[in-house]
Amino acid sequence: MSKLVLISHGSFSAALKSSAEMIMGPQPEIATVSLEPSEGPEDFRKKFEAAIAGSTDVTVLADLKGGTPSNVAAAVLAETGNFDLYAGANLPMVISYLNAEMLGMKPELIKDGQAGVVYINDLVNKPAHH
Repeated sequence: MSKLVLISHGSFSAALKSSAEMIMGPQPEIATVSLEPSEGPEDFRKKFEAAIAGSTDVTVLADLKGGTPSNVAAAVLAETGNFDLYAGANLPMVISYLNAEMLGMKPELIKDGQAGVVYINDLVNKPAHH
């Protein structure tokens, strides 16, 4: 089974996992790595490398392109090249990943993540003005 690793500034990654578990049930294969305010890139790298160690099929979702978690993961990726890295993590991406795992399919994380970004006002029926 593949492994999903959520990485973020602060507790976003842990909260994202918790929210996904409310919908999909317990997800022991999801690891989270948080960059704490007192930590630097080296601290984060140690935690990230520990989270992906020993796994051969890893997908990493980072909170923000250009942020320390994403940049550190990208540096590890450039050195090892053995995982998929996406930035802009959102709950639809996590659900897409989990559904694809259950069905034995490859998730369409970017498509599904973007499809989850919707301006709801455009969908709500507004009463006609007389």
